[in-house]
Formats: sequence, structure tokens, C-alpha cells
Amino acid sequence: MTFRSKLHGPAIGMAMIALVAALSISAAAAGTYSAKAFSFVGTAAQCDPFPAGNRIITSSWLNGAGLPDNGTANPGGGTPHQGLLLNKNGPTSDCSAAGATIEGWTTGTLSALGFDYRLGGHCGAGAPRFNVTDDTGHTFFFGCNGGTKSASPQDPANWLRVTFDQTTAPVGFFFGVTQVVSIEIIFDEGTDTPSPDGNAPAGVGLATIDNIRINNTFITRKAGNPILP
Repeated sequence: MTFRSKLHGPAIGMAMIALVAALSISAAAAGTYSAKAFSFVGTAAQCDPFPAGNRIITSSWLNGAGLPDNGTANPGGGTPHQGLLLNKNGPTSDCSAAGATIEGWTTGTLSALGFDYRLGGHCGAGAPRFNVTDDTGHTFFFGCNGGTKSASPQDPANWLRVTFDQTTAPVGFFFGVTQVVSIEIIFDEGTDTPSPDGNAPAGVGLATIDNIRINNTFITRKAGNPILP
């Protein structure tokens, strides 16, 4: 599969596959996960026959950008309110992507996936999305606009929750059955791609997400950053 068949075009695919292969999925206790942010800017060799990517990518956990890290209602909680900013400040065709690797995952099955995203950001068919790879090497895509949406419990007026289960799973993926070896979050749709839900009709090229759900665990902040109990 080529890079842009994974990222909506032919050049980005092989480069992204190489990147994901290089990212280590560290072992941890069951249910203990973190989302390690990364930025990918493809070289000429990685993107050939298309041009190299440009430095238009941001992927970072930012204080004040997210919901309270302890699950309380926004804007309270007394925590850093970390959120994961995913930004692509240019066209979708650029050989670049923002993302995060789910660390702590070991081979097993999924019961649920999801995240919350802030209104005003992008929620497209392909970004932000989960790339879920099984034990045969096949990668399944769970795009934001394909999930089930509901109001985020912490801030229902300004955030939406996106949840994936068997009713929204891609063809061939089975919750509770498919053996998953790695999980990534990818953001590769740029400023030329509007949100299908009408939330960002002109195309903004960025999204802020939080409460990343892996089974019954929610990732609310960058690992290692202390929060109040």
C-alpha cells in the first residue's frame, strides 16, 4: 500500500509505513497507555516520485488546550487541561503528517476506540483517524467522521465525543476478535479539505483532541506530566 493510499494520495504511504515501523511500541502493564506525539515530514527519497514534504506540521500536547485531565467539568479541575494539537498548515497532498503513537499497547483485541475533539477543528473522513494494524500487517482506518458522535461529558457545548465500535468498524475488522499489534493517530488532511460535518467548512487543517480511548482506558494528558488527583 502506498503512502497516499493511507494518507489520501500515493506519495505519503510508503514513507508513513516506514515511520510507523520505526516507532517502538513499549511494553507496559495492561491498560496503561500513553499517546506519544510525532511529526512526519517526508524526504525526497521517501516521497518519490512526489516532492518532499514541508515543515507545516505540529503535533504536541499543550497545556490549556484540552479538557480537565481528571475528568471534571470544563473549565474547572485545577489541572493543566492538556490537549493534543494536530496541525497541517498546507494542502492535503503535502508529504507530511501529524500524529501520535499509542505506547504501552501489546498484541490483543479492542473493545472500543475513540477521542473527544474541540468544535471548530477538523473532523474528516480520514483525519484525525486511528491507524490500527493487525497481526497480518493489514492496517484499518477509523476516521473521525465515521465514528458515532455525542456531546463530550466534560464540555457538551464545545466538544464532541467520537466512538468506534463494531457498528462503525471498517470492513474486515472485528472488535474482540482481530489481533491488534499497533495503534497510531494520524492527521494528514490539510487546509484545502473541509470537514464533512460542516464544523469547519472552509478547511482549517488542524484539530485538538483529548480523552483518547483505548478499550476502557482514557488518555487525558502527555505521559509523565503530573496532575492533581
